[in-house]
Amino acid sequence: MRAIHIKGITLYEIALPLAETLRTSFGEEPFKTAVLVEVETDEGVTGWGEMSVEIDPGYSSETMGTAIHVGREFMSPRLLGKMISDPTEVREILRPVRGHPLAKHGMETAVWDAFARANDLSIAALFERHLPAGHASRGYANVGVSIGIKPSVEETIETINKRLGQGYGRIKLKIQPGWDVELARGVRSAHPDILLMLDANSAYTLADADHLKQLDDLNLLMLEQPLGYHDIYEHSKLQPQMKTRICLDESILTADDARMAIELGACRIINLKPGRVGGFSESLDIYRVCVETGTPLWIGGMLETGVGRAAHVAFASLPGVTLPCDISATDRYFTQDISEPPFVLGEGSRIAVAPGVGTGVTVQSDRVEAAARLWKEQYPYKRV
Repeated sequence: MRAIHIKGITLYEIALPLAETLRTSFGEEPFKTAVLVEVETDEGVTGWGEMSVEIDPGYSSETMGTAIHVGREFMSPRLLGKMISDPTEVREILRPVRGHPLAKHGMETAVWDAFARANDLSIAALFERHLPAGHASRGYANVGVSIGIKPSVEETIETINKRLGQGYGRIKLKIQPGWDVELARGVRSAHPDILLMLDANSAYTLADADHLKQLDDLNLLMLEQPLGYHDIYEHSKLQPQMKTRICLDESILTADDARMAIELGACRIINLKPGRVGGFSESLDIYRVCVETGTPLWIGGMLETGVGRAAHVAFASLPGVTLPCDISATDRYFTQDISEPPFVLGEGSRIAVAPGVGTGVTVQSDRVEAAARLWKEQYPYKRV
């Protein structure tokens, strides 16, 4: 494999209008924000990554402000001038920067993209080279769709009908206390047989166990992250009380967390967000843990632009990813994305891996400029 020498790193703060606002137990964002990372090698190869950070520290402690600060002041200087013979080296280069996994993921993805392009490989093929034999990309990701909190059960069902009509084969509903059991019952009454899961985003405590057990009769695919976002222990007390499989999301930050959760019986499914765990090097380690233990795995989403979505579709196409992923088509989120081509929902609730080298998408510079202008116009933080 040809090594790459990192000559330049540019960060772009962007905001994109959303086709629909997604409301969760954390609240809602007015638009999609991110920090895009452009890495250039001394041979003129360019790679792109995405720090999929939000305005507020809700799902993550990271924000647009922290990502741009840490990315420019601490991460970029460590990577500039480095000769990279394998993209997994980025994890070690950035290890002295404690925390900030979303920012690290953006940096690392840009290097994975540039490295794959320099070696005339797709990023999916590059992932495969870091896995045991038999883990070649399927060429597509099995996907579902996430539906935020709506004003009523009727409006939720109306949205579900729309998404089913578009061809999505798995429905995820966001819940919170006061908007959970009755919602699920109403949906199940209207749609007895659809593949249905609920996502609590850490909105409950172990004291809610008896309430949550009412979900067991509703034939759910899973209940995602019901308890604290750092918790594994109390989930290990909740899962034995429920027939419904618990999936851990926010609690899984490393491969060691995944092993612990599986061994303690805290969950029966794992949601992997490459950004949450700091990049694809750690993601590959978690992937291997799930394959070795036979634990169902799926890839979560954070409303990524096409830059992040392309890499995640490629990872979700690996055969160890066994459940439908939160990677919907481009038009689910944006009227115009930051890159081309768009991702389209295909037959069987699948999205194809973008063809070509690297992530397979081309970032449109005029759209990046427009999105950067929107961020500056809407900049929500106090200027001191």
